[in-house]
Amino acid sequence: MSQANTSLPQGEPLTSADALEERLRSIGAARYHNLHPFHELLHGGKLTKGQVQAWALNRYYYQSSIPIKDAVVLSRFRDRRTRIEWRHRIEDHDGDVGSEGGIERWLQLTTGLGLDPAYVESTQGILPATRFAVDAYVNFVGRQSPLEAIASSLTELFAPTIHEQRIAGMLKHYDFINPTVMTYFQRRLEQAPRDANFALDYVRSHATTPEAREVVCQALAFKTEVLWVQLDALYHAYVSGFTPPGAFRPEEV
Repeated sequence: MSQANTSLPQGEPLTSADALEERLRSIGAARYHNLHPFHELLHGGKLTKGQVQAWALNRYYYQSSIPIKDAVVLSRFRDRRTRIEWRHRIEDHDGDVGSEGGIERWLQLTTGLGLDPAYVESTQGILPATRFAVDAYVNFVGRQSPLEAIASSLTELFAPTIHEQRIAGMLKHYDFINPTVMTYFQRRLEQAPRDANFALDYVRSHATTPEAREVVCQALAFKTEVLWVQLDALYHAYVSGFTPPGAFRPEEV
């Protein structure tokens, strides 16, 4: 079984599924991107509208890549039951005929922030680090083992907390934010726990050796880094002020 290229401190031996789950939750507590300073600024009302636009624009690339990532994960499994369970993730983001999905809800956010939908969908203005990080995630689920592909989605265990913080904080602090544009996060409060529970049950059942459980933890740590580095790039470009050539500049929109 392949290993993700992420170094983690060694804890107690992972001799059981319960020990694995405890380690996974400790990784989330220490590494999830709700701890990043950029999110503290975003949720605390400390960003300008242009900085919020930059966050939403760059995050669109991640959101729009999730169904692509999930289609790759789906292709890794011969087991029909796993494919059926995983398939709804694609529908959650892409939507279906007559029903909107998460990508459309994210575009409601960017449009509500004053961004041209065609510009957002083109992804022309995103940061290079955003593109590299998200593409690395899509490549990861195709290259690593199917177990690691599922394990990397376990950041969803921690997503409801950040969604709650985001909804409350942004509605409280920004007069350009209203409940309609926050629909994406409201829906994920329902969807993320369902997805996380399946993935957690899967790794508990299929990672049956200490070595396999370590691999699961490495995969989750890799995913936390994918999320973290996107915020590093946003902070560097739009808080510290080192915006790379070709990237979105708020005054240009």
